[in-house]
Amino acid sequence: MIPLLQLQTLAAQYGFDACSTAKAEPLYHDAKILEAWLQKGRHGSMQYMENHFDLRVDPTKLVPGAKTVITLLKNYYPKQQQQAQVPKVSKYAYGKDYHLVIRKQLKLFLHALQQKLGTIQGRGFVDSAPVLERAWATKSGLGWVGKNGNLINKKTGSFFFIATLIVDVVLPYSAQQVTDFCGTCTKCIDACPTQAILPNKEVNGSACISYFTIELKEILAKQQLPTTWNDWLFGCDVCQDVCPWNRFSRPHTEPAFEPNQDWFHFTQADWEALTEESFKNLFGSSPLKRTKFSGIRRNITWIKK
Repeated sequence: MIPLLQLQTLAAQYGFDACSTAKAEPLYHDAKILEAWLQKGRHGSMQYMENHFDLRVDPTKLVPGAKTVITLLKNYYPKQQQQAQVPKVSKYAYGKDYHLVIRKQLKLFLHALQQKLGTIQGRGFVDSAPVLERAWATKSGLGWVGKNGNLINKKTGSFFFIATLIVDVVLPYSAQQVTDFCGTCTKCIDACPTQAILPNKEVNGSACISYFTIELKEILAKQQLPTTWNDWLFGCDVCQDVCPWNRFSRPHTEPAFEPNQDWFHFTQADWEALTEESFKNLFGSSPLKRTKFSGIRRNITWIKK
């Protein structure tokens, strides 16, 4: 068995900023919360959230023989940020698609574990499978879920990606869950432009700006949308920007997450002049490809209104 500290050191060698573990077992409490959230329709048109419910709440069904869930955090807080008065892109999308970056690092990390431990099977996930990443992060002591639904770490804030590696060997389990330090603060609730953050740490995903700009594929109509959109073109960072714990955020050290200077200083006019061909060239390996050229055109038209 590899000591936890050695596991964390190994994770750091492959680009991760934090690493912790928990026993692979069903998440009964989180299953009830997710079920209630779905029944209220908080996921909007994101039907994939309803799929594979049993796999989502039980890692032993997702990965047969699973014994340990390893949770890894990777910082994406940028040193450079967009200028004012331009269509805004969420910070996580400034550089290369994090799925591509983290999947590669997860594979290398697993290979390194296999070299140290011998026969070990596992699967890594980054936002691409039915895994409750935040639940496992809290269970392994990496932070708590804030009122805005984001995982918050007392030392580093919330600007990080969560990756999960489920393996079939028993590893040392981390400390118990940490205390919730949100207290009576309501900054994220008060600042949300669309009032998507509800009491009791519930977020109405179907009212979130990220949902409208990325997940929703329909034509945007005034009757269905909030009037205040704060010029967000792709995603939204408002609830994280106002969170007091993010005063501890420090710039990341991942070259792949550096802003793509070919578009980073785009003005409204530049976005409006974007063609489908130039979109493919600029955003072929960017998170923005998820919304497609048609989505960007739709969003920039809405901002103009």
